Amino acid sequence: MLIYTLKRLLQAIPTLLIVITLSFFLMRVAPGGPFDGERRLPPEIEQNLRAAYHLDEPLPMQYLRYLGDLVQGDLGPSFKYKDFDVSELISQGFPASLELGMWAIIAALLVGVPLGVIAALKRNSTADYVVMSTALAGIAVPNFVIAPMLALVFGVLLGWLPAGGWNNGAWQNLILPVVALSIQQIAYIARMMRASMIEVLGSHYIRTARAKGLSEWKVILHHALQPAMLPVVSYLGPAIAGIITGSVVIEQIFGIPGIGRYFVQGALNRDYTLVMGTVVFYGALILVLNLIVDLLYSALDPQIRYDD
Repeated sequence: MLIYTLKRLLQAIPTLLIVITLSFFLMRVAPGGPFDGERRLPPEIEQNLRAAYHLDEPLPMQYLRYLGDLVQGDLGPSFKYKDFDVSELISQGFPASLELGMWAIIAALLVGVPLGVIAALKRNSTADYVVMSTALAGIAVPNFVIAPMLALVFGVLLGWLPAGGWNNGAWQNLILPVVALSIQQIAYIARMMRASMIEVLGSHYIRTARAKGLSEWKVILHHALQPAMLPVVSYLGPAIAGIITGSVVIEQIFGIPGIGRYFVQGALNRDYTLVMGTVVFYGALILVLNLIVDLLYSALDPQIRYDD
């Protein structure tokens, strides 16, 4: 297990390097620059600023300098937030993004898994059609459409919940963004769970368990649920990373002070180091979460071993 984990971590380095390289050069070739604004700076001041941030150096030199700083854990200063390093901004925004993402994935599991199981047990019934049709609608409508609708209906028209703001993560402020963020994941998990559960219920050992006289719920809870969860667990790694990174739009809509807000502002202002810092952070997070999911596989399925 330890050797496998080390191998996966080493394999992640080239992947992360490709992500960093593509992001670095795409940011630099995009139109505009960090010091472009409504009021043009005097040429000598802009030249001094470019020299201070090493933007007057050739692009390959800037790239190598960035990699050298990154190896030392230095994500550089933000061009827009003058008094902050990128590491400080990420550490300030990540708790809100993490809390929002974790509640969303918990909601997705608590709702999506039971719905998938019910649809599998009631296969080709009205309940199955309703669940799958609703799931299909949840997948089809993007969260940047759902979020403003929720804010308008429940925040503005009905006044039941705050339409925006964070309020230190109060539950009233969490409900709408969590719902907006989790709807698509609920739909994916429900569909995945239904397909997996149908396959497992047709297995020989399930028929054997039923032949021994076990009740249907014991068969499902003790013999079918765990193997049926394997595809869902496999999906959780990219799903969690997708929810946390996907909260970029949700954070902007609901005014949540997470990393997404910094990412959007950094992209709009050509804050190269801030955008690169969030890309590196999210890239590393996705790779680590995928590794954790792979390791969880062996805990759920004893036939899977990572001895090599």
